[in-house]
Amino acid sequence: MLNYKSWGRTVFNIFNHIILLATCLLCVLPFVNLLAISFSSSTAVAAGSVVFWPKDFTLASYEFTLSDGKFIRAMMISIGRVVIGVSLNLILIILTAYPLSKTKQQLAGRSIYVIFFVITMLIGGGLIPTYLLVSGLGLKNTIWSLVLPGALPVGNMVIFMNFIRSLPEEIEEAAVIDGATPMQVLMKVLLPVLKPAIATVGLFCIVNHWNDWFSGMIYMTSTDKYPLQTYLQSMLLSIEQMMQQVRQSGGDMQSVLTQINARTGRAAQLFLGAIPVMLIYPYLQKYFTKGLILGSIKG
Repeated sequence: MLNYKSWGRTVFNIFNHIILLATCLLCVLPFVNLLAISFSSSTAVAAGSVVFWPKDFTLASYEFTLSDGKFIRAMMISIGRVVIGVSLNLILIILTAYPLSKTKQQLAGRSIYVIFFVITMLIGGGLIPTYLLVSGLGLKNTIWSLVLPGALPVGNMVIFMNFIRSLPEEIEEAAVIDGATPMQVLMKVLLPVLKPAIATVGLFCIVNHWNDWFSGMIYMTSTDKYPLQTYLQSMLLSIEQMMQQVRQSGGDMQSVLTQINARTGRAAQLFLGAIPVMLIYPYLQKYFTKGLILGSIKG
């Protein structure tokens, strides 16, 4: 078989590579600029001389961010939320998506269940009723107020349901013939095959929990219980006031404050907040890529 490339095909490949490269740069360069600012002195940043490489390299912004322990505490709260929240999300997604992946003949009333879940995607209870419910259940100022309201992400459940439906029916039928119960089919036959799908929806859940700041703002009355993104949101708005308070109080941070400003402090906080997701993604990438194409393969 001859591998013939026409002139039009060559031009297409060139433009395709240019567009993909430009897209990658648009995603990466702002982050590189943020990193450079976080490692630069306040004087260089204020002068506008920092682009993609630090000027007057310093770790003062990170030292200021980590100095009082509030950042680390908020990060640990977010990590705990991700562990509990994603575990609960995956359990409910799997247990809900598996029966809904059946046909009407296999699951009586399937249409009613599907309509019920679709309605929850389109129509929410509203902020005030949700807040009153969480408050009435005594969940305020607890990690459960951040986890339970979104325990079953219906959009991710629909994605996982389609993953299950894309698998050959013969896999499940063979297990049933061998005497496996529905739970055994799910746990011992389907889940090992669906690891890429689990990684895909799991990554979606991780990002949703990690980036959510609004829940912490409305359900936590104490700043000591803020998850990381809520803490960052409050700090990004009040970092100048905090720096002024540190200057007035004196102490060991005075020399550090001479090397930073509000912009370098914000850059350091945003970069530190993104590190956990950047560390997790490389381990899930191979499963994530397989999961994205799993639904397109049948039989």
